[in-house]
Amino acid sequence: MEAVTAPLDALAFSWLARHLAAEARRLGLTVPGFRSPPRRAGAVRTLRRVEGGGCIVAVRRERPGVEVVADLVDGVLAANGLAGAAGRAQRAQLLAALATLSRVA
Repeated sequence: MEAVTAPLDALAFSWLARHLAAEARRLGLTVPGFRSPPRRAGAVRTLRRVEGGGCIVAVRRERPGVEVVADLVDGVLAANGLAGAAGRAQRAQLLAALATLSRVA
């Protein structure tokens, strides 16, 4: 997937979320729910923990695609409590997997 600097529409957002979720599952990570826009007015991204241990990552999708991708990946890492070296390694794997995709819509 080439770097996307144009704002993402709903279709592109859902496509990215599905492929990121599949890669996160392949890596054995818990996949949060993804939504757009965040509930909090003016927020660019939020993470909401829900009863039962899950969480919802919400990002404003009308931003450059590279920013939205970074926020979605950061949400997966946060949902799994990954930081430091482990977080950097998982981030690299998730981004590498997305980089190999080409969108057909």
